[in-house]
Amino acid sequence: MGGGSRGGTAVSGVGQPGRRGPARPVDGAERPTEPGGGGAPGGPGGDGHRGGEGAEAHGLSNIEAEYVFEMNENQQSLSSRETSFLISEEPVSAKRFNLFLRRRLMFKKDEQSKDSIFFRDGIRQIDFVLSYVDDIKKEAELKAERRKEFEQNLRKTGLELEIEDKRNSEDGRTYFVKIHAPWEVLVTYAEVLGIKMPIKESDIPPAENIPFSYMLGPLKLPKNVRHPRPEYFTAQFTRHRQELFLIEDESSFFPSSMRNRIVYYILSRCPFGIEDGKKKFGIERLLTSNTYSSAYPLHDGQYWKPSEPPNPVNERYILFQNWARFSYFYKEQPLDLVRNYFGEKIAMYFVFLGFYTEMLSFAAIVGLACFIYGLLSMHSNSNSSEICDPTIGGQIIMCPLCDQVCDYWRLNTTCLASKISHLFDNESTVFFAIFMGIWVTLFLEFWKQRQARMEYEWDLVDFEEEQQQLQLRPEFEAMCKQRKMNAVTKEMEPYMPLWSRLPWYFLSGATVTFWMALVIACMVAVIVYRLSVFATFASFMESEASFKHVKSFLTPQIATSLSGSCLNFIVILILNFIYEKISVWITKMEIPRTYQEYESSLTLKMFLFQFVNFYSSCFYVAFFKGKFVGYPGKYTYLFHAWRSEECDPGGCLIELTAQLTIIMTGKQIFGNVKEAIYPMVLNWWRRRKARTNSEKLYSRWEQDHDLETFGSLGLFYEYLETVTQFGFVTLFVASFPLAPLLALLNNIIEIRVDAWKLTTQYRRPVAAKAHSIGVWQDILYGMAVLSVATNAFIVAFTSDIIPRLVYYYAYSTDDTEPMRGYVNDSLSTFLIADFPNHTAPSEKRDFVTCRYRDYRYPPDHDQKYFHNMQYWHVLAAKMTFIIVMEHIVFLVKFLLAWMIPDVPKVVLDRIKREKLMTVKILHDFELHKLKENLKISSNELAKQVLIQENKAQLANSAV
Repeated sequence: MGGGSRGGTAVSGVGQPGRRGPARPVDGAERPTEPGGGGAPGGPGGDGHRGGEGAEAHGLSNIEAEYVFEMNENQQSLSSRETSFLISEEPVSAKRFNLFLRRRLMFKKDEQSKDSIFFRDGIRQIDFVLSYVDDIKKEAELKAERRKEFEQNLRKTGLELEIEDKRNSEDGRTYFVKIHAPWEVLVTYAEVLGIKMPIKESDIPPAENIPFSYMLGPLKLPKNVRHPRPEYFTAQFTRHRQELFLIEDESSFFPSSMRNRIVYYILSRCPFGIEDGKKKFGIERLLTSNTYSSAYPLHDGQYWKPSEPPNPVNERYILFQNWARFSYFYKEQPLDLVRNYFGEKIAMYFVFLGFYTEMLSFAAIVGLACFIYGLLSMHSNSNSSEICDPTIGGQIIMCPLCDQVCDYWRLNTTCLASKISHLFDNESTVFFAIFMGIWVTLFLEFWKQRQARMEYEWDLVDFEEEQQQLQLRPEFEAMCKQRKMNAVTKEMEPYMPLWSRLPWYFLSGATVTFWMALVIACMVAVIVYRLSVFATFASFMESEASFKHVKSFLTPQIATSLSGSCLNFIVILILNFIYEKISVWITKMEIPRTYQEYESSLTLKMFLFQFVNFYSSCFYVAFFKGKFVGYPGKYTYLFHAWRSEECDPGGCLIELTAQLTIIMTGKQIFGNVKEAIYPMVLNWWRRRKARTNSEKLYSRWEQDHDLETFGSLGLFYEYLETVTQFGFVTLFVASFPLAPLLALLNNIIEIRVDAWKLTTQYRRPVAAKAHSIGVWQDILYGMAVLSVATNAFIVAFTSDIIPRLVYYYAYSTDDTEPMRGYVNDSLSTFLIADFPNHTAPSEKRDFVTCRYRDYRYPPDHDQKYFHNMQYWHVLAAKMTFIIVMEHIVFLVKFLLAWMIPDVPKVVLDRIKREKLMTVKILHDFELHKLKENLKISSNELAKQVLIQENKAQLANSAV
């Protein structure tokens, strides 16, 4: 049973119509050739015929035939079919290529396309490719023996191998082992892996179109691209009931992604010998030891042109045309095609990224509206008007911002900064913070529904966990010396006691803690930088006449904040780069039992570090900067040397906005450039080192060999990047309403960059199943809960909203303009004579008092410089707001989570229908089979009875 799978019979095309199953292996096609070893008469892994006979069979001229015969006589390695892969379309200079390449250029191109994904017989499809080079070191013989043993064991499993000699490769030193899984192997391991295959075309009508869906027409892809294959009822494949399944053609029944998944399963379990008393197995260990240099499935063909017969339809080309082009940024994604080509695990990532981007569009619209409101109300804001007014802000003398070097300054010098601060710190800030708390809940609840729908459509209902993920890692099995019975399977399996891994767990925890502490130390170092250079900025900008025109918008506070944010971003990138390498190494040292445990352990380490690395500076500005400053004459000092940072008179929110913008935007730009440029440069360099610099001259497996490897952790880093961005959008969004818009624009580009690099710049990843985004969903839930608290605290303690509301309702004396006088009310007075000698400005002024931002009693009060009653009123209002906002948002979140079902009713009904139909189909099949068996048995019984009756009649007649 399944969710209306579109991954059944591959109706998109087959290699050679009419053929059922692969032909028998040609004699010699399975014989390996190690460096220096013998091969088949026609060459290593060759067809077994002489070169001259092959030339005649392929219609070559007499001269070419004689040349081929002579070449095979002398070198006994190169058959005419091997040479036909690498034919040039144009004549080339003899000086440019070596003798061995010029020989290939003599043969006709029409023998077999250089883009062929078949063995030399043109029938057996290449499902996987291994490559290796000659090793001249002392381990060469050991590696050769490992390869020989490994390939022999692969043949014992039923796989068929064909080897390309290094003289046929473009660099002249790489061997390629092509692997084909015949029908018997595919059906056996399809049953082992529990793969579901089609048994009947689905009769469930497609989902009804949503209202106004015709308006989305320009965003839609052609139907044959969106749904390349019809929907089917499916059941777990079993080789003993093959008649039940819709097998139109054995060569195309299993899609290429399914075939490479099966082959990789065999490769990961295949032994290659016993070393140091331990059984060694798995392609990953051979890759780690450089016994093989690479292992990968082939792409369907070139991405810039469709494939030519007899190759099947080139899905890579279709994906590039309809998915990986930037001009299609507004189009929907061909998710079914992505799933068919790359597997469910990669496709699920693109489903999540696409859905997240769709939901961001709503948050971006609301955030943009809040920003426009702030823009329109900026000039009518009474606070900035008072600060900019020469008769009000121009007459307010502010206390120095640093000791001795800094001078007194007038409040109206921050006029422009106060206006910009109003863009993000206005009445809409509270509304947007509450809206984003609700938006996060809707996003996660609707994602669960979307995930359930994809599970149904992609045949993942009742899917527990991918066997590939729950398999024991070869590294774990190799290190285990004990065995223990599995309580579930009742089978003996490798076992490693906890005490043997405990030291590595301690080392791992200590490493993560050390690096998080290092991030905090680096953040403190940046704070020290800001404190130490602030006085330099202030005195320099005051003394230089050339800065007179920029002082209105580039104040010392803003200059220090921007430079500190840029420095902090550079430190973040450096620490992140180093920690990635260390975390991968330390996770391997823990020897996780399964692939799932490995990914979960690495995810925890990386996310904890990234959380501290990327968000610590934002937490500092939002919740610590300017909160513990003290007051003139009694400032607090960091390490007894640097005076604590103060916020701008307009508040710290504008600095938090700048910090968030620089880190978030910088990370996104750097990430996209790195993802696009890095693999492209590596591929260019790899081709540059090759004998030719063109993909037009060498075979399909060599073209893919020269591409960058996506790796088992490639998808992990994509999720990590997306979840980190989700944190920026949710945790601090109250300070920057444009964050969802920036994330939306980035994700529109990100989808196409990821699609482009997977389709054009990377080898084809091994297909794997996944029914969800895994542990990342729990992380998203945790961040969603945390975001409610952070945004409530930002509005209360970082924004100036609450003090303004308290003044409006409790302290305003002007009924016509209630906010008039707020700026003066929010500033306390300090007597200059009370300055200690080591903090007072070096130049004497005629001022008697100066102002500073706080709620304290004036110098002539009995409790001078202590917090006044208004301070406590404001603090109480802040705490009340936090409690009220959190309770409202959490109540709405709870109600929404309760009202929105995890699985939509329409999906539940379809699942029930499919289960019913599948059971009925299986029942009818078994009943029909039973009747046929009974019919045969009854016919045999009737024959026996008739024989006995005839014997009795003969006996009676004899009597």
